[in-house]
Amino acid sequence: MRDGSANEFVLRRAEAADAICIAVLATQVFLDTYATDGIRLALAQEALETLSPAAIAQCLGRATSTVLVAERNGHLVGFAQLTAHSEHELVPFTAAVELNRLYVQEGFTGRGVGKALLRLAEETICASGAEGIWLTAWSRNARALAFYARQGYADLGPTLFTVQGEQHENRLFAKPLGVMARPSQAQRVGLVTK
Repeated sequence: MRDGSANEFVLRRAEAADAICIAVLATQVFLDTYATDGIRLALAQEALETLSPAAIAQCLGRATSTVLVAERNGHLVGFAQLTAHSEHELVPFTAAVELNRLYVQEGFTGRGVGKALLRLAEETICASGAEGIWLTAWSRNARALAFYARQGYADLGPTLFTVQGEQHENRLFAKPLGVMARPSQAQRVGLVTK
């Protein structure tokens, strides 16, 4: 439901038609986050290969993938990408889901969009029967590290993330998910889900 107010965000599952907007938003956030010293070949290749509309469309078509989007007035402002049955040696759960990306356009950070997307991701994972969620965050992204800690995620230690053959230290975060009885983050911050 939409009432047309400027502050309303809608959360929903992504559809195939969203691939191009997700790809552009992902590229924008990726470069804003990781290209702080400018664009170089490895970052450009990573963005063009893994965040292209074709790559996002493939992700949307995988049975193990779920992508949730946040929009305002029909404009995409954030998304969360999940992969079911994902394992990592540091993850203590036998049935876990990886949060591959939680990207929010810079102008919408600090407005509850990331929290709402994360909460909806957690609710989606609980409904699937998985035990927990895990993710990696770049060790130089202080804002992301603090955000996940505030959301109750435990830092389980360092891991390496490879971008075009270059290894970068990330931190692995995880959170067990049991029955989630409290009202959803989306409900608490006035976001609408459909």
